[in-house]
Amino acid sequence: MSITITLSDQDKATVRTAAYGAVSLLAAASAKPHKVATAGTTALYSATGLVGHVLAAKSKDIKLQGKTVADLADQVLPALTAAVSLFEQQAPAEADNFRTIVFVALETAQTQGAPSPILAEMIRKVTEALHAA
Repeated sequence: MSITITLSDQDKATVRTAAYGAVSLLAAASAKPHKVATAGTTALYSATGLVGHVLAAKSKDIKLQGKTVADLADQVLPALTAAVSLFEQQAPAEADNFRTIVFVALETAQTQGAPSPILAEMIRKVTEALHAA
């Protein structure tokens, strides 16, 4: 049995901002930002289900602005919590799928260089945001 879920354009933008923003946060906190961003983004493209369709869509609705990691975190961390809340309300299995793919992207990105306390702390903050819903 399949349940059809319809997400608004704003919902989709929130999901993409959250997922790609999480990878951007890790890249911004890394000594090898290009490698981290590439690995994390590649992992996001491997998502399946509704989350996979939303993340794979070609869109220009991801608007991450700011000049500092703090500016980026102010946008991304609430978006992560909002995306999980959205999925928990409409399709709980997709909430787990979303959390899992974001974790996979972060783990993949983290392997692109020596693990550092900075990256570990950023992953902790993202994890906290994913479980705040």
